[in-house]
Amino acid sequence: MSEEPRTLSENPGAAVPSPGATRLALVSDCGNCFGLCCVALAYSASADFAINKPAGKPCPNLQQDFRCGIHRDLRQSGFRGCTVYDCFGAGQKVSQQTFEGRDWRAEPGTAAPMFEVFPVMRQLHELLWYVTEALALPKARPVHADLRAALEETEAFTDLAPEALRDLDVAAHRGKVNQLLLKASELARADFKGKKKDRRGADLMGAQLKGVDLRGANLRGALLIAADLRGADLRGADLIGADFRDARLSGADLTEAFFLTQAQLNAAKGDATTKIPPSLTRPAHW
Repeated sequence: MSEEPRTLSENPGAAVPSPGATRLALVSDCGNCFGLCCVALAYSASADFAINKPAGKPCPNLQQDFRCGIHRDLRQSGFRGCTVYDCFGAGQKVSQQTFEGRDWRAEPGTAAPMFEVFPVMRQLHELLWYVTEALALPKARPVHADLRAALEETEAFTDLAPEALRDLDVAAHRGKVNQLLLKASELARADFKGKKKDRRGADLMGAQLKGVDLRGANLRGALLIAADLRGADLRGADLIGADFRDARLSGADLTEAFFLTQAQLNAAKGDATTKIPPSLTRPAHW
């Protein structure tokens, strides 16, 4: 089981865990999860999934030990979506902490509440990832105190009992935290103002952006599906929620981009020349 980050309430007066330590706890650990993403979530037959599967029904490829029977051949078998998905460590948290290691096969009564709680926990862990990223931005120091408070509050939510987690108003909490993330982003990108790089929510599907200087750009929620970003400079860019499906990233520099997630990298097309942040892993299919 991965070590869980301690909250300030557990150790009054202690410093917030280092970004590296917190990020480590937000990395998926499938070996300590009861295959929750393979059961709790629904998907439809498409370019990403070979079959239809309703929420709450185990994927036919899920084995008795909660491992995937075609893990090494997911893409070739029509399950590309599985190689893109990332739960930010929510799976092991729900499996080993919220439900104390009781799996839904051995104790069927845990199945429904476990599957309800998992998507909630996933959202909370995603927020923890973003807040941790913001705390690592030196220029966002004016809002670091508020970010630490948001980190502590979010971590406290992840420790709630199943019933309380299920009824949590995640949307309201997410909205509040997002305001802080926006402030952190603006502070971090302050030196790039006036360079007409505000492309928040822009439709850039298939855009030809090869070699473009996108340092400090606001690309929040931008549609970059199949965009050509080969050799582009994305250092200091805000990439929260940007859709990188099939975006070409060969030679692109994302080393100092912030709010970038593993799922975004997994969805893109990069190679050995793509420069990525040290907190993320180069996808195996690259």
